[in-house]
Amino acid sequence: MKNKKWLWIAVAAVVVLGGGFLWLRNGDKDKITYRTAKVDRGDISVVISATGTLNALTTVQVGSQVSGTIAKLYADFNTKVKEGQLLAQLDPTFLQASVNEQKANVDRARAQVSEAERNFKRTSDLFAKSLVSQADMDAAKTALESAKASLAQVRAALDRVNVNLRYATIKAPISGVVISRNVDVGQTVAASLQAPTLFTIAQDLRKMQVQASVDEADIGNVKVGQEVTFRVDSYPEETFRGVVSQIRLAPVITQNVVTYNVIIDVQNPDLKLMPGMTATVSIEVTHIENVLRVPVQAARFTPPIEEGDTTASEGRRMTMREGSQGQDPQGRPNVSREMRERFKKRMAERARVWVLENGKPKPLVVKKGIQNTRYMELVESDLKEGDEVIVGVTGGAQGQVPVGQNNPFAPRSPMGGGGGRRGGL
Repeated sequence: MKNKKWLWIAVAAVVVLGGGFLWLRNGDKDKITYRTAKVDRGDISVVISATGTLNALTTVQVGSQVSGTIAKLYADFNTKVKEGQLLAQLDPTFLQASVNEQKANVDRARAQVSEAERNFKRTSDLFAKSLVSQADMDAAKTALESAKASLAQVRAALDRVNVNLRYATIKAPISGVVISRNVDVGQTVAASLQAPTLFTIAQDLRKMQVQASVDEADIGNVKVGQEVTFRVDSYPEETFRGVVSQIRLAPVITQNVVTYNVIIDVQNPDLKLMPGMTATVSIEVTHIENVLRVPVQAARFTPPIEEGDTTASEGRRMTMREGSQGQDPQGRPNVSREMRERFKKRMAERARVWVLENGKPKPLVVKKGIQNTRYMELVESDLKEGDEVIVGVTGGAQGQVPVGQNNPFAPRSPMGGGGGRRGGL
């Protein structure tokens, strides 16, 4: 019996100690700790990101206007060619036969003209002596005119087949580099509906362009003459530069997403860049230096409400009061449209950040400037360099929003600082 008594005492002690440990652990777990970041000075850049494809400044597709079999090739991939240089030769056998046939037709038509001229001269002499009628005279004249017209027709046909024969010799229309060859010797090309492409020639690879697709939300900030930086996968550590030369007005709609093509001129003296490379483009819209700034997370942060804590609730009510200006108690507008628009503009220029005061979060309304995905400029505020603002929270009861994140299903506060598609430093 005495052993059982000590056993129950030991079990009770274990239960008490375990419960105390769990209570202490849960108490530490439920404790809220705020993460802060310092207000500092630095640069803020707002850039637009896009992707594009590198191409030569001028690219010409060389085709064939006549059908035939490739007899000879005089150029290959990467061949440097000059304007007028021979690239390929089609088999001219059929075309030369057509030329010979039309030459024979011209000879026959010329003989018919000679015969018509002799008949007309003979008829004219007889008509002068009143030995033939006026109808005979008119018929002889018509025959001569018809023979001359037939001669002109066959001469035109001869010119056409001579042109086709010249087209059998494919020459370079511009000076440049052959970047594509699409035919081989012995291959038959058919030009019945459209000219088949035999070669693609880039005029000068030292001057190239990037055709970038810019989202419709960002195209308004792109201007001709803006400097652009971009990278390619082949040289991940190197940054290339270019200048916006054209913003094309034609929209490109892909799965209900509207983009616009922006042409960026690029110098390529070392010939590192090649046609078809994918470029990741950054267009700098705004850049300011040495300004007072805070992390964007500070404007997105909303503190959790603890039991008995009225500070966070007051911060939310402050936002609601500011957002309800210009309305009567029933919610009906009682100010002019101009005042409402002015209020909306003022709200868009403001943001709310939180600081710690006596261990509790306290809201501050600041006037913001430009911002990117990392920093927000402070134009007017009570904050100074070195002050700390809250950017996140750890711990707290389950179900609270962790690390400064807002509930995605809750309505957005007009004082919160939103992100954007633009990036920056």
